[in-house]
Amino acid sequence: MSRLDKLREGIKHLGIDGFIVTNPYNRRYLTGFDGTAGIALISETEAKFITDFRYSDQAQKQVTDFEIIICGSSESLLKNVSNQLTHMNIKYLGFESTDVSFDLYSQLKNNLNLELKPTKNVIEELRMIKSEDEIQRIKKAAEITDKTFNHLLKLIKPGITELDLSHEIEYFMRKKGATSNASARIIAASGYRSAYPHGGASEKVIENGDMITFDYGALYQGYSSDMTRTVSVGEPNSKLKEIYQIVYDALNLSLTTVRSGMGCREVDAVARDFISSKGYGKYFGHGGGHGIGLDIHEDPYFSKNSKQTLAPGMVVTIEPGIYIPELGGVRIEDDVLIKSDGIEILTHSPKNLIMI
Repeated sequence: MSRLDKLREGIKHLGIDGFIVTNPYNRRYLTGFDGTAGIALISETEAKFITDFRYSDQAQKQVTDFEIIICGSSESLLKNVSNQLTHMNIKYLGFESTDVSFDLYSQLKNNLNLELKPTKNVIEELRMIKSEDEIQRIKKAAEITDKTFNHLLKLIKPGITELDLSHEIEYFMRKKGATSNASARIIAASGYRSAYPHGGASEKVIENGDMITFDYGALYQGYSSDMTRTVSVGEPNSKLKEIYQIVYDALNLSLTTVRSGMGCREVDAVARDFISSKGYGKYFGHGGGHGIGLDIHEDPYFSKNSKQTLAPGMVVTIEPGIYIPELGGVRIEDDVLIKSDGIEILTHSPKNLIMI
């Protein structure tokens, strides 16, 4: 069954006869189009992709299963959407409530003679199960990430800055075939800043005794990897060595436990309960992992409140961490493919404590 057919099956119970796709990741998933401007319209019998004249050739090459409609230079995208929805005779239009801005919602409401119905995670749920082609792209992104970490280990030394290392990560990944870093910024946090779970690289100078947490991923042909490793410059203090071992053990315990059919809440609890048993529960405040794919953070999500369940074809991260203010922190993260008969770890960089 095609992605378009799966979407049509998924929206039958929503009380809508049409669906508008504006989220760029969902748009690419459905249509194959990776440009920056375009809207997909779907009904039970029609599927239309509307973009402007800048993307005419690109749309013809990339978009499948959709009728392609190109706006002229003087014709607005929204006006064309309105015209097409009228021709498609749609009365109840589902839209992506977590993506549509209030401004766009207002324009749709004021320009369309139909009822707008908010939806959530309709396409995101389809994206959770990866095709073989998607899995291969994620594996390639993970391979680039591993090669970059190996290169990085040769450059780390006292006296250089976090930004020096961040820039080198970006440059090296691109040399190895990545389009860019998969997230908005590369995390390279050293010393006391390693206690910042999302501490983007700064001008802080690397010092002897610093722990450095690197969190980055490659974007390869639209698909992401996401890996975290923490290394030490010289001998770290005893407390940092202790929490490193706890995080290391928590990750390995999770990797030996996780399986298809397991609730994401259960997966989260494996590392969280272990870290809590060692007295550091209050220092592990974020979710224990998430899905990766077209977006570096996507469904499913591991948390105390998750109601999602793992299934074959999902690619997820597992990422326990401990962060102690003013001292430092440790996070170790792997990418994992969920299979019917177990798991496959996609990131292969060493996880033991490396002292440079």
